[in-house]
Amino acid sequence: MIKIYDTMTRSLRDFVPIHEDTVNMYVCGPTVYNYIHIGNARSSVAFDTIRRYFEYRGYTVNYISNFTDVDDKIIKAAAEADMPPKALADKFIAAFMEDTRALGIKPATQNPRVMDYMDQIIEFIEILLAKGFAYESAGDVYFRVQKSENYAALANKTLADLEIGASGRTDAETDRKEDPLDFALWKSAKAGEISWNSPWGQGRPGWHIECSVMSTTILGDTIDIHGGGTDLEFPHHTNEIAQSEAKTGQTFANYWMHNGFVNVDDEKMSKSLGNFVTVHDLLKTVDGQVLRFFLASQHYRKPINFTDKAIHDAGVNVKYLKNTYTLPLTDQADESTLKQFQADFVAAMDDDFNAANGITVIFDMAKWINSGNYTQTVKVAFGDMLAVMGLAFEEESLDQEIEALIAQRQEARTQKDFATADRIRDELAAQGIKLLDTKDGVRWTRD
Repeated sequence: MIKIYDTMTRSLRDFVPIHEDTVNMYVCGPTVYNYIHIGNARSSVAFDTIRRYFEYRGYTVNYISNFTDVDDKIIKAAAEADMPPKALADKFIAAFMEDTRALGIKPATQNPRVMDYMDQIIEFIEILLAKGFAYESAGDVYFRVQKSENYAALANKTLADLEIGASGRTDAETDRKEDPLDFALWKSAKAGEISWNSPWGQGRPGWHIECSVMSTTILGDTIDIHGGGTDLEFPHHTNEIAQSEAKTGQTFANYWMHNGFVNVDDEKMSKSLGNFVTVHDLLKTVDGQVLRFFLASQHYRKPINFTDKAIHDAGVNVKYLKNTYTLPLTDQADESTLKQFQADFVAAMDDDFNAANGITVIFDMAKWINSGNYTQTVKVAFGDMLAVMGLAFEEESLDQEIEALIAQRQEARTQKDFATADRIRDELAAQGIKLLDTKDGVRWTRD
């Protein structure tokens, strides 16, 4: 049985879906004001791997990941670029699709956008107002945190902790609130900003309301899994829970999953440190599958350290796996050993999607394959495991001239003309073709 580390309970729990053989999963997507950075990509890869493993185990996955296409950062970036916010968002959504495709990330079942859900957002807020969980103040609408049961439990905080942090806070927005802890559901428009008409005047949604609305509208009041980066535990996911459960009276998500950060050369990535790395720039010099393998190779909850050496090592490993996958087939393989590899892979991934241990099984299997065990059945099983990690290798073919040289070398070896055989081998090596003589015949790999 698949076990998931649930952030809410801080425990490993058996996964029991709401609907048999179906997983309803919502993962917070990017705010599309720039190209995604490697931290965004870590989250996308982590949850794509989790989704792929659910599918490997026979589940149908409804995978929803949103685009935040209106907020302060987008408004500011659009003004600086002298273009409408929607046009800016469109540009970076297209870039997101291109970059994640290069990383082998499957398209989401749906990618809802905030601008397309404005009516539902307003209706959601109206219900919270009617139930007394929200109040209007000078064109803004705020959520009453004090009315929320177990607020901030997800982040392992209490109201007392938060009140200490909020003590002495003074700003124009705080003056409009009943309590400094209350958060915005609707924000009144400033002059020149993009806005929508509402019962409270022209404005736009607060950040947190969007995911509650899109998740419940598409997947229902309660979902199986809600995911995102560790930085979203508080306040974003905390506020999603508060407002969603206030509206519906139901548990918002049965499992909460959060991926770890990406550090760059052992330092937290930030623009101020000058180590901010976008995927768009990385893909100019790093193969997408190599970057994907690097991001998938660590357990999703643990931090991962981006270095030149780590990327180099990932490239070496991907090349080895590709060379293994594209080997010629053999006549037989030990079926019981194959079944053990499959069982070991499932055991590793069932344990909270431990991709690091799953990859260890894949490499052990690759070593076994290279010892001469590679039937079509083995190839399919190996390919299925690679696919969970987002790796898919196309079969390569050799041109006729190289095939002729390999055949000529084999004939020279048969005639014990080893000088000619060695010369041809060296000639092929200079073209990036490495030959391996085995009991099943000659195999080749491309450097």
